[in-house]
Amino acid sequence: MSRTLSPKAAFAGLAAIFAAFFFAAGAPTPLLSLRQQEWGFSAGTLTFAFSVYALGLLVALLVGGSLSDHLGRRPVLIAALGGELVSMAVFLVASDIGWVIVARALQGLATGLATSAFSAAIVEHAPDHLKKLAGGLAAASVAGGLALGALATGAAVQFTPAANTLVFGALALVMVLGIVFVVFTSETSSPRAGAWRSLAPRISVPGNIRAEFLAGIPVHVAAWMTPAFFLGLSPAVLRLHFDLDGGLVTGFTAFLGPFVAALASFWFARHPARRSTITGKVLVLVGMVVVVAGVLTTTLPVLWLGAVVGGLGFGAAFGGQLRLVVPHIQPQERAGVFAGIYTVAYLSFGVPVIIAGQLAPRWGLIPTFELYAGVLIGVAALGIVIQAGLGRRESTRPATAGP
Repeated sequence: MSRTLSPKAAFAGLAAIFAAFFFAAGAPTPLLSLRQQEWGFSAGTLTFAFSVYALGLLVALLVGGSLSDHLGRRPVLIAALGGELVSMAVFLVASDIGWVIVARALQGLATGLATSAFSAAIVEHAPDHLKKLAGGLAAASVAGGLALGALATGAAVQFTPAANTLVFGALALVMVLGIVFVVFTSETSSPRAGAWRSLAPRISVPGNIRAEFLAGIPVHVAAWMTPAFFLGLSPAVLRLHFDLDGGLVTGFTAFLGPFVAALASFWFARHPARRSTITGKVLVLVGMVVVVAGVLTTTLPVLWLGAVVGGLGFGAAFGGQLRLVVPHIQPQERAGVFAGIYTVAYLSFGVPVIIAGQLAPRWGLIPTFELYAGVLIGVAALGIVIQAGLGRRESTRPATAGP
């Protein structure tokens, strides 16, 4: 009897474990707001504690993003799960913000190592009739994990006296179970030479998708700045501008956009990739305009409506952009390409929030938010123009290529 799981079981299980990484990434959002009240650290320190995760993830992507193309998927997946387990242990014993920052950095390193390897493994384990869905499922795992992590932790903060222990203890157990699961999956990538050379920081983008990759940069920047606002900046906006500091309202506000994005990834997977990308960018732009209206009028339901519209856009745009690229890369190139995509994504997720956290004490929270929103709207508009131009070119290609 075979000791390895069927491709269908491995496909579903790997997607669930990948989502658990991002559940863990979303979990600290309500806890950081609570810790700021308890420990008294600055808004700049809070945003750095949130965003150091993205910086650690970026380092791991640049250094180890292609590693599973050389060593195979399973060894890298197991190493990433082990690193995430260590991070959860540090969260459990953290007694001040310094330890939380260490845990977030370790978490980012582990998730960066996992991201390209899991994304590639999910595609490779997907049954033939689900191959087109696999790229969208990877995007949905990211968004859905972030959403559920924020909501579950917000509820734990609101209703239990030991939210930190409950959340990170459970996640540590999930990572142990994940290691056991991965051991029983089949290897989908043949080891090949060059593992040490692959550790040199670089982004691997094959020539045949380079133009599409570059055109997708504004898509990823605006899309990922959207959940970054809700996960990284909205707790401060809610507490200081709306005078709301409950764990549940913080968690729910951070939950809405990424959760809708996860659902949208599946919905838009049935539509042409270019159309999904363009529609997504329009929704991201409109969503942030609605968010601005909600913040400036201090109207929480309007803020939530903006989160829903922006979440639809994030899911449509990010999933669509993946579907424009993934079908055109070779198996041995997958991890490197996903590393490139997520490098752009997590620069957009982390760096603007760090900048905003440093500017807010000097400029004020709301003027800083307005600048953040203005940059996001401008980049989204640029993405719409570029993607619409590519769409028009594709629509005329059959007519110009005839005899």
